[in-house]
Amino acid sequence: MARPKKTMPVRNIGIIAHIDAGKTTLTERVLFYTDRTHRLGEVHEGTAVTDYLPEERERGITITSAATSCEWAGHRINIIDTPGHVDFTVEVERSLRVLDGAVVVLCGVAGVQAQSETVWHQADRYGVPRVVFINKLDRVGADFDRVVGDITSRLGARPLRIQMPWGREKELLGVIDLVAMKALRFEEGDLGQAVSVEEIPADLSEEAHLARHELLEVLADEVDVFTEVYLEHEEASPVADVIAAIRSGTLALKFVPVVCGSAFKNVGVQPVLDAVLSYLPAPEEGRPAVGTHPHDGSAQVRPLEPGGPLCALIFKTIWESQGDLAFIRLYSGTLPVSGLVHNPRTGKTERINRLYVMHADARDAIEEARAGDIVAVVGLKRSATGDTLCDKSDPIVLEGMVFPDPVISMSIEPHSLKDKDELVRVLGLLSRDDPSFVWRENEETGQMLIEGVGELHLEVLRHRIERDFGMSVRVGAPRVAYRQTVAGTGRADATFDRTLPNGKRLFAQVSLAVEADPEVKTVDVVDAVPKGSLPPLLVATMIDSVKSAGTSGLSLGYPLTGIRVRLLGGEAREGSVDEAAFSHAAHMAFEQAAQAAGPVLLEPIMEFEIRCPGSFLAGVNSDLSSRRARVTELVTDAEPAIIRGTVPLAGIFGYSTALRSLTQGRASFTVEPRAYEAAPESSLSGPA
Repeated sequence: MARPKKTMPVRNIGIIAHIDAGKTTLTERVLFYTDRTHRLGEVHEGTAVTDYLPEERERGITITSAATSCEWAGHRINIIDTPGHVDFTVEVERSLRVLDGAVVVLCGVAGVQAQSETVWHQADRYGVPRVVFINKLDRVGADFDRVVGDITSRLGARPLRIQMPWGREKELLGVIDLVAMKALRFEEGDLGQAVSVEEIPADLSEEAHLARHELLEVLADEVDVFTEVYLEHEEASPVADVIAAIRSGTLALKFVPVVCGSAFKNVGVQPVLDAVLSYLPAPEEGRPAVGTHPHDGSAQVRPLEPGGPLCALIFKTIWESQGDLAFIRLYSGTLPVSGLVHNPRTGKTERINRLYVMHADARDAIEEARAGDIVAVVGLKRSATGDTLCDKSDPIVLEGMVFPDPVISMSIEPHSLKDKDELVRVLGLLSRDDPSFVWRENEETGQMLIEGVGELHLEVLRHRIERDFGMSVRVGAPRVAYRQTVAGTGRADATFDRTLPNGKRLFAQVSLAVEADPEVKTVDVVDAVPKGSLPPLLVATMIDSVKSAGTSGLSLGYPLTGIRVRLLGGEAREGSVDEAAFSHAAHMAFEQAAQAAGPVLLEPIMEFEIRCPGSFLAGVNSDLSSRRARVTELVTDAEPAIIRGTVPLAGIFGYSTALRSLTQGRASFTVEPRAYEAAPESSLSGPA
């Protein structure tokens, strides 16, 4: 369908949270109340619109971010529903990179959880303004005030309560609007569609007035333009001025408005939509896109202008047999169907064949997209996640995205050797779509390894290989994805000197130095070879050889990270110059220099959170000690007790079974990758 010429105001938002906080349920209610769908989808029934993959419906969790849109109060709201499971945090990362605002969902019982902190800090990294929705207040043990306190103590943010619950647990009736000072009742028999605006009940009046007084004082303290209004009107400050002050402070990241309810019980959802429109930014209110010129590195800025030069970012790609689907955010310019786009990374120009507005797995064709839009395109054959699309005459490269390092690996092989080439192709497609997934082949053994963020991550990818690509594969048991680095500096001169059976002599001598550099993601190679001393082709061969050695690993076979290599020089002899000889010599020199620099084995460290009844605390703590865990926080003044800390991934394999045994099945835990740290020296001989 062609888009009408007159466009309505837009909000681009994401819904982010810890797993099981109720993100997808909230999204389903939003789609229902905005007439985007005509029945309530439920996660537990496998009918949620945005959980459309078979794997998502079978497991009852969100695996891939889903884009949809709806209309509310004369605005179009583009929504990305993101996964809450740590294994799929890459989906949150790339969504937040292109969104203008976010709704953070917190569980009213569990409060701020491990992944809540992760997604919050991801939003911090991209400067995304947020509204917090405290959900599940109908549950036994829900505590609105405690969760508000968690926002301060665990997230380091300043919460601004603009609502408070009306009732608690099973008696939750609605919410108290502290801005308009009205009570909102959501009619249960009408699936929450009918909202009654009433006077605040007498038994809540005093608490509500105290809460509003606190709200106004925060606004007067943080928003300069409101200070005078408050001094003049105090408690009677006009509602319009209060809303404007909340918006100003939210966009400036001075505080986060907090609303509440129960999405599953259809309480408080419509006010979330109102808060999105009132307090989260329109695309034109966000920061202009900033990047660099691909040729000279000069700073480039692209304000949001439909008539300006094209500037867009690919934040996600999905392989499809009929043509890959690329999700893009337009920061500037207008993109028509059949339009040409330039990719400065590849230097290629490509044509857009089709443009879509997405609704989960459904799509509406449009004729053009404008600055501020989030759309999907078909036709890009050489572009990948993180690439910038622009005008060839006015190029720009936008800042990329940060993706988590893989921490777990397993071997993979096709059932039939004749399918190996096809498996290599499929793994390449999957790693292009998911930057947190890596695959490599051991050059010596020929074994293929896949690496990901967690066991579930790799299990889902294996199912995709079998279901979407029709391939049958065998996989090994999960293993820790160790890495190697060096402790200091080292230098080596290596010589490759060999005479072939036909009498031809191959000779190459390579000098290089290595040093530890934690800022380097893998192995960075610097060409310091004196100009003119070697042909450029041989220098390129040496660089490729060192990088290949860094990927395949050295003595232990684990990929290298945090290493900078300087190619210092080389020597060839007339009549014996050969690329293979220089490749071998460079590999030998790199291995010798790395050994001289002091090899260090790195292991992934996980951050964990355990919730267990206090009666089992001693046994759980004792077991954690045996797993080399470091407990950083112990909360015993609530039930269940909470243990937080870090533990090597190697020490927590199979932990869910052990924890169930220790606590009679009454405890739960979550883990997420934190960093790589040096493993004990005894591990240098090779981990089990």
